[in-house]
Amino acid sequence: EFWHILLLKLFFISEGNTNVLKYVSLVTLTLQNAILGLSMRYARTRNGDMFLSSTAVLMSEVVKLITCIGIVYIEAGGVVKLFDTIDKQIIKQPIDTLKVCVPSFVYVVQNNLLYVSASHLDAATYQVTYQLKILTTAMFSVFILKKELLRTQWISLLTLIIGVVLVQLAQSGDAPTSVSGPEQNRFIGFMAALSACCLSGFAGVYFEKMLKGSDVTVWMRNVQLSLCSIPFGLISCFVYDGHTIKENGFFFGYDKFVNYLIVLQACGGLIVAVVVKYADNILKGFATSLAIVISCVASIYIFNFELTLQFTVGAAFVIFSIFLYGHTTKKPVVSNTFKV
Repeated sequence: EFWHILLLKLFFISEGNTNVLKYVSLVTLTLQNAILGLSMRYARTRNGDMFLSSTAVLMSEVVKLITCIGIVYIEAGGVVKLFDTIDKQIIKQPIDTLKVCVPSFVYVVQNNLLYVSASHLDAATYQVTYQLKILTTAMFSVFILKKELLRTQWISLLTLIIGVVLVQLAQSGDAPTSVSGPEQNRFIGFMAALSACCLSGFAGVYFEKMLKGSDVTVWMRNVQLSLCSIPFGLISCFVYDGHTIKENGFFFGYDKFVNYLIVLQACGGLIVAVVVKYADNILKGFATSLAIVISCVASIYIFNFELTLQFTVGAAFVIFSIFLYGHTTKKPVVSNTFKV
């Protein structure tokens, strides 16, 4: 309920206050990312029946769809105008809607990979490793959006890579472990996170281009996104977990905490859409990196996480890369600009 109220407040900030909306949404996304990482880790390692991640991903898309339709309804001013808007922007524009299927499919795969990663990596390591999406987002921004990055911005991305490598090496000496759930393997967790980073970078930049290249509202874009994602999510549920669903039911392992996790993940997708609309994907990535600090501190107390010197140095590199990038947000100078 807290996240839904916060989303509505973000929505009703006038577009004239875009700077306010930009930074409020960035801070909100940072907090949401930190809490989501900790919650996913807890949900995948606690005692009891393990819920199916594929169904959780699908249900988060359903929650997001319902929320966006509600916002579009308020924006349109009635049921008749709501259906008229859906008819004009979705049904009568099939090509535009089909284009949204690309990031829809990618997001479904990415979200499933995040559950795999959270199952095998502790919350702090998961948060740091997932920041590699900043690098992939920057690369796709250069290639797809034709953005230019300063020399110091490239250095900040290199610093980010060094930080993530140090964090991974700090944990590499540990053998596969098991907390209270299934056996955990750091290599599987890292590869899942790395794959999710690549998919996140591509889908985020693709979606940003669609948002900023048309007059369709961010909420209607999310309606399109969810309408395309739900069929993909259903297919993944029955392809990967069809046998378990037939035996135990679709909502096997669900409880109040899983329901909360689904709503939290759905709200994250909506907050990202606001950030992408009023900021940009790279700035979004660096803002969410601040969640590392929250996750590390919380992991020490919640999951008995041992904070080593090497992990601290690696995390410091990642945090430093945030400020290095943020310090160079002025318009690029031609003599100091690199293209790829």
